[in-house]
Amino acid sequence: MTGARVLVVGLDPAKIQGWDPEPVQAAIARGQARFADQDIEADWCLVALDENPEEVIAEALTRGNYVCVVIGGGIRKHEPLLEFFERLVNLVRRHAPDAAIAFNNTPEDCADAALRWLRRPD
Repeated sequence: MTGARVLVVGLDPAKIQGWDPEPVQAAIARGQARFADQDIEADWCLVALDENPEEVIAEALTRGNYVCVVIGGGIRKHEPLLEFFERLVNLVRRHAPDAAIAFNNTPEDCADAALRWLRRPD
C-alpha cells in the first residue's frame, strides 16, 4: 500500500472532561501501529470541540493528498454531535473531494476502515 495516505479524524481524548484518556490513547497508538504494519501513511487529526475543530480539520485536510479520510466513532456515534458530524462530512467533500470516507468502530480498527476503500478497484 505504499503511497496511500490516510487522514484519521477524531476527538482528542486528552481534552474530554471527566474521564481517563489513557485507554483511548493506548488504543490510538495500537491503531497507528496497524497502519505502519500495512505500510500506509496515516496522519491523525484529533480535535477538541471547544477549540474551533472545523478550522483544524479543514487545515489538516488541505495538508496532504488523502486517498481516504476515516471519521472516528466518537464523533459519529454520539448523538449530540450529529450536526458536527454532518459538517465534518461536508468539510471532507469540500477539501478532499477525491478521498473515500470511511468509518471506524474503535481507534484500533482505523486501518481496517481505510483498507475497505484502499483495496476497492475503481
